[in-house]
Amino acid sequence: MPKSKNLDEKDAELMHPLNDDGVVIEMESLRPAWGSKFQYFGMVISTAVGLGNVWRFPYLCQKHGGGAFLIPYLIMLFVEGMPLLYLEFAAGQHFRKGSMGTWNLVHPLLGGVGIASAVTSFIVGVYYNAIIMWCLFYLVHSFTGMLPWSSCPMETQGNLTVPLLECDVSGPTSYFWYRNALEISTSIEDTQGVKWKMLLCLIFAWGVVYACIWKGIKSSGKVVYITASFPYIVLFIFLGRGVTLRGAGDGLAHMFTPKLERLQDPQVWLDAATQIFYSFGLGFGGMIGFSSYNPKKNNCEKDAIIVSIVNWFTAILASVVIFSVLGFKATVMYEKCIFRNIGTITSNNMFPQWNATTLTEDVYLREFHSNRDLIKSLNLTYCSLEEDLDNAAQGTGLAFIVFTEAVNEFGSSAPFWSIIFFLMLLSLGFGSEFGTLEGVTASLYDLKHSIFTRKWLVSGTLCLVSMLIGLLFVLGSGSYWVDLFDSYGGSFPLITIALVESFGIGWVYGVDRFSQDIKEMIGHEPHRYWKIMWKFVAPVFIAILLGATLVSKFLKPITYNVYSYTEFKMVAAGYPWWAGAIAAFLVLSSVLCIPGVALLRKLGYFKFEGPTAKNIIVETGGHTQSTAAFLKSDNDSGHNSDDINDEYITSERDTSCAIPERPERVKFDDLMQNAESKL
Repeated sequence: MPKSKNLDEKDAELMHPLNDDGVVIEMESLRPAWGSKFQYFGMVISTAVGLGNVWRFPYLCQKHGGGAFLIPYLIMLFVEGMPLLYLEFAAGQHFRKGSMGTWNLVHPLLGGVGIASAVTSFIVGVYYNAIIMWCLFYLVHSFTGMLPWSSCPMETQGNLTVPLLECDVSGPTSYFWYRNALEISTSIEDTQGVKWKMLLCLIFAWGVVYACIWKGIKSSGKVVYITASFPYIVLFIFLGRGVTLRGAGDGLAHMFTPKLERLQDPQVWLDAATQIFYSFGLGFGGMIGFSSYNPKKNNCEKDAIIVSIVNWFTAILASVVIFSVLGFKATVMYEKCIFRNIGTITSNNMFPQWNATTLTEDVYLREFHSNRDLIKSLNLTYCSLEEDLDNAAQGTGLAFIVFTEAVNEFGSSAPFWSIIFFLMLLSLGFGSEFGTLEGVTASLYDLKHSIFTRKWLVSGTLCLVSMLIGLLFVLGSGSYWVDLFDSYGGSFPLITIALVESFGIGWVYGVDRFSQDIKEMIGHEPHRYWKIMWKFVAPVFIAILLGATLVSKFLKPITYNVYSYTEFKMVAAGYPWWAGAIAAFLVLSSVLCIPGVALLRKLGYFKFEGPTAKNIIVETGGHTQSTAAFLKSDNDSGHNSDDINDEYITSERDTSCAIPERPERVKFDDLMQNAESKL
């Protein structure tokens, strides 16, 4: 008959779970882990390198002085992007939890930060899949012998068959985007019903997302082999094709020629800070969740540097690809403009000495092109390569109008280039979507409620609810709803979250304390540069960015662009009052979680439930005494937060993820009673 164990032995077994061989199960084996380092890097890079690298960064370079924009971008990379990415990696890896659990452990009054991240990730994930839906629509329509946006529909006027006026004015790619793809209405109030083609694409998009995340990182970790590598394969293919096109050199020269006077404009610096912020996926909670699945001794500092360099390299690579193609497009448009003017001059016999044979391109450029007044007096179009390059669009306009127009010029191979382009956008979109939703699911899984242990159910419910909300985006007014969600659901909340994160680590938790945690993981303290960034520089820059965002978003009338059926283009219009209320809800639903949770916990209405004896090691990353002290201060000791922090700092640190052998019994009375009851 086996010898019975005394209380201390059984209590130790409770605290240190054993496997069948009697070996203590370390924390890493109790939390899901990445199958390989490549899976981790693939998922992080897929999240960070998204659609913004392809269609927003090139636009900002073009808008803000070409190569000159790279100067503030690099500065913001080192003072804002890289330090905050390192902070989130280190916090997730040390505390071994998603965003919600991590900030509870940093300080219980900061528990609202994790909730705010989860809410923001949910809102962004809902509308981000609408962009994926549009890419799916274009991908399906690319499998044709002739791209449907390559020419205008025709109409009969008397005995003549002419292009439809709206398409002839706006262009075939613009017409297809607004009238065929979006079937756009005239305002956000005019819904015009559900567009069933887009609805099918939306259902398929959410089906793909669910199939890839329903097992957590076990399923999504496998998908990154495609989402992380395929965009680079396509970018390099486009690079090889793009730099060989005529006019590519003009596009690249326009892209990288620095206009240093633009650096005096504060908006250039604000746009650089904003682009860095969003391209790294900061504030969503996904990076914290991903790093929490890493081994405890993983070098998160090196990871942050590598991901930052890859992100920067991708933005530059995408810019080279985009502007080599746009340079080709501008050259084609410029040549067509010149030949059209030559044809008008010769066919109307404006100048008897010039005919179709004698008025060559060189003669036109010498005799007419340099005289703008003469061109205007003849009712001709002034042809300018520089102006065509300046007319680059951003966002959806760049992807679905400008770039597709350039692809049209690829001749018989245009469908192939269209297919791989939208496959690349889908790969980028899905990769970022997985990372965004990780900010939600990782936090829900860490709640440890019985409902949230069924990952297939959590993922299915999340995707279903998101898809139902996404029905707004398949209406005739769907693109206006996407713009509303994009403008207010992700900008202000994410900046606020990042500000509180940097303040929470720099001033509440303490930089020195955080550095010691990192030393236990990677073997050395972070360099002084990181500490200065976390405590002083990053909070200041983020606070300035937050203030500028407030001014730009809320201190002037809220407007949006609507499609005009008379002018055949987008024009500015004011939001109705209820749309303004929805914008406020999108912002406040996440931001108010931060002060709300802190206030409720301070008043004692929303307690922080510390870990139990059995899961104390797994859940806290060695911070059991801090949690116990917080609970004691809430219940009977009356200690303030400073006392708690002091007690935590002087407590024994546990680098092996195990609790001290004999903790003070007064701090674990409840745990011991729980152990006795289980005996």
